[in-house]
Amino acid sequence: MDVRVGDQILTKKPHPCGASCFDVLRVGMDFKIRCTGCGREVMVPRAKIEKNIKKILRGEE
Repeated sequence: MDVRVGDQILTKKPHPCGASCFDVLRVGMDFKIRCTGCGREVMVPRAKIEKNIKKILRGEE
């Protein structure tokens, strides 16, 4: 899956605050993502986040 720093991702399950859109801050074996609703930053393993991604939103599209 081609996810880059600066992309926004829509997830299948929402964050506990209710938002389901996240900004990608770091990519590697772990992803660092920031919730667009409450601003909390979370580190998630690559395998878990790739299963949970519904759609990737890029800034240049």
